[in-house]
Amino acid sequence: MTHRPRVATVWLGGCSGCHMSLLDMDERLLDLAQSIDIVYGPLMDVKEFPENVDIVLVEGAVANDEHQRQIQVIRARSAVLVAFGDCAVAGNVTALRNPLDGTAAVLRRAYLDPPVVSPAVPAEPGVLPALIDNVLTLRQCVKVDYYLPGCPPPADAIFHVLAELVAGRTVELRDRSRIG
Repeated sequence: MTHRPRVATVWLGGCSGCHMSLLDMDERLLDLAQSIDIVYGPLMDVKEFPENVDIVLVEGAVANDEHQRQIQVIRARSAVLVAFGDCAVAGNVTALRNPLDGTAAVLRRAYLDPPVVSPAVPAEPGVLPALIDNVLTLRQCVKVDYYLPGCPPPADAIFHVLAELVAGRTVELRDRSRIG
């Protein structure tokens, strides 16, 4: 790349553990930040995903209609998309609701069935994005360039992926990561 790579991170249907692991790169994150422009992420006050992103790490699965819209925009505006963590790669915890017979069963269990421990709080119509019947992995929605599994991926693997991509090299992860 002839310019400082424009890097983004995105948090869809997940727990933010992958982003916490990203922060675990500690001072390596500061070293990396000197050679990239971070243009979007959950810790930034940027409302719309920018154009011309070189590298994007997408955490989480596609769990609602807003995620479906977002991932299309993200893919269209990004050169390299990395499925970041087990939820993005394989659905993981986010997809545990898939066998529950659709969104009506999920919402009924969450808001109408008698509470197990604490009282259920009914949702206000129109406040939350509509759930989709089955949680989707990123590759079920868009082309994924690299898969960085782990729950969460280790900081060393995240650093390796970012450093290789920023250097313009192809990423090899066979010996550096695994699901789980």
